[in-house]
Amino acid sequence: MIRFLCSFVLFLSHGLVEAGQLTGKVHRLPEDEAAKTISLNPEYGVYGESLAQGEEKLPLVIMLHGAGGVGGEIQRVIKRPVNQLKLIEGVGIRTLLVAPQAMKSPRKEGAKGGWVPADLDVLLAHLLKTLPVDEDRVYLTGTSMGGYGTFAWAAASPQHFAAIAPMVGGLGALGPKDVTKDLELWGKKLAGIPMKAYYGGKDRVVPPDRGEMILATIKKAGGTKAEVIVLEDLGHDAARKPYGDVEFFRWMFAQRRGE
Repeated sequence: MIRFLCSFVLFLSHGLVEAGQLTGKVHRLPEDEAAKTISLNPEYGVYGESLAQGEEKLPLVIMLHGAGGVGGEIQRVIKRPVNQLKLIEGVGIRTLLVAPQAMKSPRKEGAKGGWVPADLDVLLAHLLKTLPVDEDRVYLTGTSMGGYGTFAWAAASPQHFAAIAPMVGGLGALGPKDVTKDLELWGKKLAGIPMKAYYGGKDRVVPPDRGEMILATIKKAGGTKAEVIVLEDLGHDAARKPYGDVEFFRWMFAQRRGE
């Protein structure tokens, strides 16, 4: 079972490497690309870079942290050593994992901080240039504020993703109980993406009915690939269950863009 972390949850797949062989590295966006972003730390964590064999392309999982990871110190996001990561039994997939960090104070005057879809587009474009990524197998997930970021980024740029998995994610940029005025538009944009969204029935931070709200807009737009799971016995820590479930990862890695 993977231990749930308030700010960030990392995972690796069974069969990736022998224990101790995988190392995480801190990468940095080039200055000209970092200058295009509003509230993204130029540094980001990469796991699994050494796993590609020859010209092989690997699936990419991007994990967006919650509010506890906000700042300018990347170690707040990837501070746990790799050898503490748990292997998920039975998946057998070698994958890249990238952990970006949202900054607290935006560089642009008057702009909001946190996860900004345009920032993440800049990051992903760089990742596709510099890592051996299978562009048809890019997956996005995140917890709490990262769940909101997952919704917001996928709604802004749905063409990138094979599947998304927002965890206890809010629907607005102004706080966990805020709801974007663009909810109907989000539903249209998300309608074609396989999605599993998880909420805790006892969550007092992000109301679990947010899942019902986003699912309704997706269905209204004709979407048939989305599912919302409410874990009635859990609260804001609900992500610990799917992140510790082999079947969740089997579902994720089975999805391919455009299928």
